[in-house]
Amino acid sequence: MKDKMETAVILAAGQGTRMKSKTHKVLHTVCGKALIDYAVELVQGVGVEKPIVVVGHGAEAVKAHLQGRALFAQQDPAKGWGTGAAVRAAAQLLPEQGLAFLMVGDAPLFRAESLAALKQAVLEGAGCAALTAVMDDPFGYGRIVKNDEGFVIDSVEEAEATPEQKAIREVNVSLYCVRLELLRKVLPLLPLHEKKGEYYLTDMLPLLAGMGEKVVAVQCAPEDSFGINDRVQLAQAEKIMRGRILKRHMLSGVTIVDPDSTYIDADVTIGQDSVVYPGCTLQGNTRIGEDCLLLPNCRLKDAALGNGVTVESSTLLSCQVQDGTTVGPNAYLRPGTCVGKGCRVGDFVELKNSNIGDGTKISHLTYVGDSDLGKNINLGCGVVFVNYDGKEKHRCVVEDDAFIGCNVNLVAPVHVGKGAYIAAGSTIVSDVEPLALSIARQRQRDIPGWVQARKDAGKL
Repeated sequence: MKDKMETAVILAAGQGTRMKSKTHKVLHTVCGKALIDYAVELVQGVGVEKPIVVVGHGAEAVKAHLQGRALFAQQDPAKGWGTGAAVRAAAQLLPEQGLAFLMVGDAPLFRAESLAALKQAVLEGAGCAALTAVMDDPFGYGRIVKNDEGFVIDSVEEAEATPEQKAIREVNVSLYCVRLELLRKVLPLLPLHEKKGEYYLTDMLPLLAGMGEKVVAVQCAPEDSFGINDRVQLAQAEKIMRGRILKRHMLSGVTIVDPDSTYIDADVTIGQDSVVYPGCTLQGNTRIGEDCLLLPNCRLKDAALGNGVTVESSTLLSCQVQDGTTVGPNAYLRPGTCVGKGCRVGDFVELKNSNIGDGTKISHLTYVGDSDLGKNINLGCGVVFVNYDGKEKHRCVVEDDAFIGCNVNLVAPVHVGKGAYIAAGSTIVSDVEPLALSIARQRQRDIPGWVQARKDAGKL
């Protein structure tokens, strides 16, 4: 059989009542990624450009989440419920020929190699290949029944299984690869199960076997098949996936000091010889370069770090930090911030929507918001960029080599010229010329005897 075009049908129509949530089940996340995203990206990895996602309850939320990444089929309860009816709802979107992957949208642990093995089995002559797992405790799963030649002839639900069938440990895990011309033949033949009033996709297997088609079982590890129906299972899947992610990074040359206390989302990348200490949480699309050091208790989300960056006990959100810069402890880099090379961002510094040039030092207790700082600037302790007038935000500009003393307020918009100095304690409300010294504070005045006079008057 020639390798023909693949398509995929992902089932996401169920209500997911056991999640007890306003959020659709397949939109709950494991390691920062929605369950449905795992399914979509899995089939895209084997050449399916846009899978067909069958929606029902919460359809609009699922469609909005997958905008542009999938085709959608709406399951109509009037035409039947269950997995078989769900695939029927997608039939009009299926190509006439080729291969189809059929899978659930709430099982994030399936692996690409399993899909490849299923596809290969069909290309080698099977009409259908079903993913299975051998479990120590198969309770609740449909049992795989085989003939003497080892081909699948049935998949029996737990509630309908005989005692002999319940003793079978190989179970159906709801992922298939099937030739489309055969799928079209069996979909109209799926029987209604009166007890639940549903059509089961699992009945496809005995129907195909009855037509003389070979149905092959491809085994995976039991954990790969883990489906999610409640919050307990969600947490269990998170733990398994987190272990896979951590292992992948460590095998790629990243040191993770204590994997049990480190949380890394699925899409995070980390360069070789970087070290991650306990208590770190790396989320979203965070990108970390080589030779970085993340000391304990850092949170990074959608942050981009260059090479050789050190971060200690700090929060970095949707920001960029370039090579050789140190951040923290207890710094807060907010969205829109870009820090240059060789900078120092120290303790209790907050940066927001600002650009910080190479070599600039912002050592402690400082707020820089909506501002553009040049190279080799020194900001003393307690500097505040006053960027909000109560209605609008304004920007400040500080040019290269400027020196800003402690406890200076820069009331935006002001422009500090190259090499200028601003005396400690100044409040700057207008531009400062290059190489000038700006002092904006009242001259000190002492009043002798003031304290004793106040005490004598009973006021102290």
